[in-house]
Amino acid sequence: MPTDKPILIAGGGIGGLAAALALAQKGIGSLVLEKANQLGEIGAGIQLGPNAFHCFDRLGVGEAARGMAVYIDTLRLMDAMADGEITHIDLGETFRTRFGNPYAVVHRGDLHGVLLKACRDHALIDLRTSADVTSYDQDETGVAARLANGGTVLGAALIGADGLWSNVRRQVTGDGNPRVSGHTTYRSVIPTEQMPEDLRWNAATLWAGPKCHIVHYPLSGWKVFNLVVTYHNDAPEPVAGKPVPVEEVRRGFTHICERAQSIIRHGKDWHMWVLCDRDPVDKWLDGKVALLGDAAHPMLQYMAQGACMAMEDAVCLADSLSRTDTLESGLARYRDRRVLRTTRLQLMSRAMGDHVYHPAGPHAALRNAIMTAKSQAEWLDALEWLYGGNGLD
Repeated sequence: MPTDKPILIAGGGIGGLAAALALAQKGIGSLVLEKANQLGEIGAGIQLGPNAFHCFDRLGVGEAARGMAVYIDTLRLMDAMADGEITHIDLGETFRTRFGNPYAVVHRGDLHGVLLKACRDHALIDLRTSADVTSYDQDETGVAARLANGGTVLGAALIGADGLWSNVRRQVTGDGNPRVSGHTTYRSVIPTEQMPEDLRWNAATLWAGPKCHIVHYPLSGWKVFNLVVTYHNDAPEPVAGKPVPVEEVRRGFTHICERAQSIIRHGKDWHMWVLCDRDPVDKWLDGKVALLGDAAHPMLQYMAQGACMAMEDAVCLADSLSRTDTLESGLARYRDRRVLRTTRLQLMSRAMGDHVYHPAGPHAALRNAIMTAKSQAEWLDALEWLYGGNGLD
C-alpha cells in the first residue's frame, strides 16, 4: 500500500512503538507523536504470555526481548485465607512446545527500551516528543493531527495509540470517560533479599482473597520482586501513580492469612492506581483514523493481557494494511480481525476479578473445587485460544 506520507501514530508507549515497528516490517513509514518531553515508560513488571513472543518475532525484536525476560516455572494460585495452593500451571517444556513460546515476566521499562531502540534504528520510523495530539481533521488526501502546541502534522492516516484517556478515541467514538472499577491497585518493587525467603518462588504467584488479591514475581534477573496488591475500596475517581504510606495499603488485607500479609510489610515506596476500563465497542474507525491498544479496548489487569493485546493489534494492523489497496479497507480489515478477541478479553478480565481473584465463602469454595480438579493438560487446552497464535491469524 504505497503512500507518500507517513502513518501518524499518537502515543509512544508499547502499543505505539510496536505499531511503528510492525509497519516498518511491511515497508510502511510512520511518525510517532508522543506528548511527553521524552520517550519512556512508567510502572514496574508485566507478564508476557506466548502470544507476546509471537509478536516480538513478527516485530523483529525476538532475540532482544528474550534476552531481558525472566522465565518463570509456574503460574501459581494461592488461597489467601487458608494459606495453601489452589492450583498451578506448569510453564515448562510441555507448555512451551504446545504454544511455541515461553511465558515470562519483564520490567515494563526494559520492554519499552527494546522497542524504542529498534524504532530508533529503523530508517522508516520517525519519533517526535512534546507532540500531544488533541484532535484531527481529514479529507481525501490524508489526516491532519492537531497538536496541543498549535502545530499540525500531516499524514496518510492516524493511529490512536494514546491510551486509556485517548484524545483520538474521544473524537472517534465520543463515548465519554472511562469506567471506574472501584478497585485500587498498589505497586512496589523490593530487593530480592527483602522478600520473605519462603516466598522467593520462581513463579507468577497470585494470592486470592475476599475482595482482594496479591501478586508477586521476580524481575530484572532476580534482583528485585515486583509486588502488586489490589482490593475493593469503592474508589470513586481515577488516580494514577499517587504515593501512599504502607499503612493505607495494609488496610485492605487485614483479613487474610499472616504469610500473605507479610509480603505487604516488606514493600516500600508504594504507589496507587484506581483501575479503569471501558465497555467494549466496535467503533474503532473514522475514515483514515483507527484506534489501537488501550485507546481501543482498555481492560482490567486480571488477564495480564493489556500490553500483549496492543502488540497483537500492531502486528495485525500492519498486516492488514499490507494486504489491501486502500487505507480505509485496510483499517476496516484490521478492526474486523481484532474486535471479537479483544472484547472477549475485556469481559473476561472483569469476570476474573469477580469470580476467580476476589470471591468469598461458598463462591470461593466453588472456585477452589473447579480449579483444583483441572489437570495440566486441561489447563493447556483452556489456554489454546489465547496463547496458540490465534490473535495473529
